[in-house]
Amino acid sequence: MIKRVFDLLFSFCGLLVLTPVFAVIATVIKFYDGGPIFFQQTRIGKNGVAFLMLKFRSMVVNADKGAALTIGHDERITPVGAVLRRYKLDELPQLWNVLGGTMSLVGPRPEVAKFVECYTPAQREVLHLKPGITDPASFAFFDESEILSTKADPERFYKDHLMAEKIRINLDYALKASPLTDVLLVLATLGRMMGLRLDIFSWLGIVKPKAIVS
Repeated sequence: MIKRVFDLLFSFCGLLVLTPVFAVIATVIKFYDGGPIFFQQTRIGKNGVAFLMLKFRSMVVNADKGAALTIGHDERITPVGAVLRRYKLDELPQLWNVLGGTMSLVGPRPEVAKFVECYTPAQREVLHLKPGITDPASFAFFDESEILSTKADPERFYKDHLMAEKIRINLDYALKASPLTDVLLVLATLGRMMGLRLDIFSWLGIVKPKAIVS
């Protein structure tokens, strides 16, 4: 209940304060190529229930019909989208998901069904958690697309290593999570968006990422 009140308060205030920012981003996206402002994608949420996750569109129209992963300097990313992605501004519309209850401010980033189907029984424990806009794994893999671009088979590396490590981190955090640590993660995320590099793993008392993605 405390977490839901926290989510409602911060998502409502965030949407209110960021309305001018939303208006500017929406105008720029629309002006660039005339396509849709928002992008919706089906993701798997708590207890395996599918929902539509909202983002500002950062790729060309119908880009979702291509590869599931965004790798390096993906040609599908528009110039406007590159800026949005760099500062994670494309994720801001997910505040509507939080307000609606399908997501939380802090929780494991939701996956598409294709990858959830690859979860082991142990990894499926993460589906007991409500997905979120930010989580500790987002800090560990802030440059995920660049990491994947160095691999011969990015999708296989993601499924076999990176995804598993993200789940481990989130399950570890879930055991220690509290309203205070959630607030710290939200503030740290805002700082990371502004270019600050923070050692949140020491703050939260969870094991740092394994060397397989270094």
